[in-house]
Amino acid sequence: MRFGVNVPNFGPGTDPGVLRQWARTVEDLGFDLLMVSDHVVLTPDVRAQYPPPFYEPFTTLSWLAGVTERVRLGTTVLIVPYRHPLVTARMAANLNDLSGGRLVLGAGVGWAREEFAALGVPYERRGALTDEHLTAIRAAWRDADDYRAGEIPIWVGGNSDAALRRAVRLGDAWHPLHPALPWLGDAVERLRAIAGDHGRPVPELQPRIVLSLTPSPVTGPERRAGEGTLDQVADDLERLRLLGADTVVLDPFGGDPAETLRPGDAWDALAAVAARVPVNAR
Repeated sequence: MRFGVNVPNFGPGTDPGVLRQWARTVEDLGFDLLMVSDHVVLTPDVRAQYPPPFYEPFTTLSWLAGVTERVRLGTTVLIVPYRHPLVTARMAANLNDLSGGRLVLGAGVGWAREEFAALGVPYERRGALTDEHLTAIRAAWRDADDYRAGEIPIWVGGNSDAALRRAVRLGDAWHPLHPALPWLGDAVERLRAIAGDHGRPVPELQPRIVLSLTPSPVTGPERRAGEGTLDQVADDLERLRLLGADTVVLDPFGGDPAETLRPGDAWDALAAVAARVPVNAR
């Protein structure tokens, strides 16, 4: 099992120098994958959770590709309906080529109604548009030799049954976000059943979990994977391995934008996990 990190590409403490330090920290600790989020217009609904500055993911990952050597680079998740599919296909293929084949394209439908409106994209059609765009992106990579796309994996994000079906039909992997382990176990069974119904292979499991280390154990049915003591987190990672996870992305951002002013706290938590669990990808 490999390990990745979700890096905040937004917030008052984020700038190019901090992003560079994030990337080098993730790579130096031995993690395999670095991922960033996606928004285009900071409408009030987006700004409430992700205040400026917000660095666009393709631009950000291109910058970070130049200051890293080994770590894979990905989106968790690109909001597929926001961009013309041929633009997305071109940017993704170019980034993958320029980075030496290191791109992972995490893809999702989006949630911010005001941002959809600002971009002139119908919110009610976001699921159908995502399906159409992913189909067009794959076709562009397959049929146009000038794209030089190589093998770019598509991780379909989302926790709904629609996301499970989309992962089976259009993805290489399912990328659930911040799951609780009991729920995830049930969802994996649904994923396998859907794949069987469609006569298709079961997508790989590539979850993104929280990373919230606490001095005392966290208990209760609502505890998400990655919350609690270092022992609990290590046990969660082992349970995810047994569930079939290929890569687990750790998300140390707890939801308060002020955290971006103290990135050292997140780096300390990642270092603690790296010292406890064999994350070294080199």
